[in-house]
Amino acid sequence: MHQKGLSMSWRICLPVLLAAAGLSFASPARADLRVCNSTPNLVGVSIGYRTNAGWVSEGWWHIQGSNCKTIIQGPLQSRYYYLYAEDATRGGRWSGPVQMCVSDKEFKISGVNDCFARGFQRAGFQEYDTGEQENWMVQLTDGQTAEGASMTGASGQ
Repeated sequence: MHQKGLSMSWRICLPVLLAAAGLSFASPARADLRVCNSTPNLVGVSIGYRTNAGWVSEGWWHIQGSNCKTIIQGPLQSRYYYLYAEDATRGGRWSGPVQMCVSDKEFKISGVNDCFARGFQRAGFQEYDTGEQENWMVQLTDGQTAEGASMTGASGQ
């Protein structure tokens, strides 16, 4: 008896082919450095890291309240990253003991010495040890922890 529509072999193969195609279109695992702003205010974020050529600091990423932003896309290349952030509304900051150069406007600065002589300011950055994981997230809060930031990281998520 002849049936209209798909043949029996196609009825069996089609779901398998569709499932395989779905796997090829699945999104890749995320690997990045993200900063989430849990405050209600706009926050400016800058980061620091070490490259083969030396220290680099760069900013500003503006993150609205209750939002996250990817700062570095792709697998993290360094174990240690440094973060400095300012609350644009209240003037508070998330800082640490590691001094690096910053600027009032968007910047990417090589080196951490002679900031003032080169026309920059200095700011204290907080060190984050990512443990060589591929991705990491820093959560900026209103001071629920001693530094006002918490962090999480996971490999290959």
